[in-house]
Amino acid sequence: MSLSELRRRPSAGPAGSLLTATRRLNVLDELRVPYARGETERPGVQWGSLGVPDPSRSLHWFVGDGDMADGWSLGSIRIWGSVAAESAVAALAGSIGGEWSRETPIVDRAGAVRSWIWRASGGATILPFDPDETIRNLRSERYLSLRGDRSLALTGSARRTYYALRPLLPRRVQIGLRRAFSRVQARTDFPRWPIEPALHDLVELVLQRTADVAGEPVPSISPWPRGRRWALVLTHDVETSRGRDAIERVRSVEAALGLRSAWNLVPERYEVPDSLVEHLKVVGCEVGVHGLRHDGRDLDAWDTRESRIPEMQRWARRWGSAGFRSPATHRVWEAMPKLGFAYDSSYPDTDPFEPMAGGCCSWLPFFNQEMVELPITLTQDHTLFVILRRDESLWREKVEFLRARGGMALVIVHPDYMLEDGRLAAYRRLLESMRDDPEVWTALPSEVADWWRRRAATSLQVVGGEWESHGPAAGEVAITYYTPVYITERPGAPQRV
Repeated sequence: MSLSELRRRPSAGPAGSLLTATRRLNVLDELRVPYARGETERPGVQWGSLGVPDPSRSLHWFVGDGDMADGWSLGSIRIWGSVAAESAVAALAGSIGGEWSRETPIVDRAGAVRSWIWRASGGATILPFDPDETIRNLRSERYLSLRGDRSLALTGSARRTYYALRPLLPRRVQIGLRRAFSRVQARTDFPRWPIEPALHDLVELVLQRTADVAGEPVPSISPWPRGRRWALVLTHDVETSRGRDAIERVRSVEAALGLRSAWNLVPERYEVPDSLVEHLKVVGCEVGVHGLRHDGRDLDAWDTRESRIPEMQRWARRWGSAGFRSPATHRVWEAMPKLGFAYDSSYPDTDPFEPMAGGCCSWLPFFNQEMVELPITLTQDHTLFVILRRDESLWREKVEFLRARGGMALVIVHPDYMLEDGRLAAYRRLLESMRDDPEVWTALPSEVADWWRRRAATSLQVVGGEWESHGPAAGEVAITYYTPVYITERPGAPQRV
């Protein structure tokens, strides 16, 4: 049976129209997978479930209180969250009935098995953890607190000390220390650098098992508009007056290739003429706020009267800025939505080299409350050229990976560090390698944030036996289908179309 026939089997109807869950599963909500909410969540219930009228096909996930370790391993996926004991999984399987087998173990750092993913022959799965909890802990970097002393992130006091001492050290000493420390930083076991796929591999696992529950292709809304496969976003942090004066030198490279970018400026560290802001907007770029003074204190006391947020917001209104990036990518999960911007871009997907090491492990945008977060997914230019002493091949390798996985390549280039012709030439070669790809969406960060909101407000509905999109992005979305492993007529591997 062909995939198109599976989609349109009149006897079954569209798969998503049959899926019913006992509680929200944010993984599916973000993918815009259609399902209905059934019974109301009851206090004390330790399992969520997703199913169809056929009781042999269901997905169950743990939402109770289990062991919280410093990173369980599910194959190559790290699970940062509560994991149910094997006895609890066995009890659930017994209550469901049917023939179950242990599929994949979940082990601790010593290799001891804590629990298993259980699988039934009809396509049912029990996940002994909560995918939503794990994803929250990754995006918010809560895993850093679970790692204990293995974390390479500087504490708030250490970061302030770093900024206080940095001006007193000769530049060559600063660079030498950072190069020496980079060899230690690169050895971090989580998140892996330059690529950490744990979050997205987990999402793929949940989506695949959802298709198994449905027994036929399950629709979702693709990440990017109009059928584009991946996205390219160019951003710049202007740290000093020297960088401000070099803006046109970098921008002209992009303009020659028909590309636009965002320029994040520091309003109280150097003079920012209104004419510069207006010029950048006239030529199709956008301007964001890069903190207030670039001194490592912009998010200190964010919830007190001493907060700098009102002053940063005043500059945002003056410049017409929708976006924020914190200097040195300093970030506080609870504070970012309070900044009042449409989007933030202070979280790397993985970066062990910054004063605040870590990363959100995502190469797609996501929401932190009402704010859209746009992760930085390519190594920063200063790290690449100065600390690691590499060329643009590291950028290009990551771009190829992101292209293959349908991610967002978001790069920071500082005009302050692009004064050497060789570095500017490397940046030009990177852009030339991407600009003619017919599958790439090149967009400003504000355009990506706006799209992510329209996509989140768009749903899939059945019209005449076919899936159609409805909502503010209805004319832009592409629908992706995932096929199940367990299909009676045609067993086979997962397939994306």
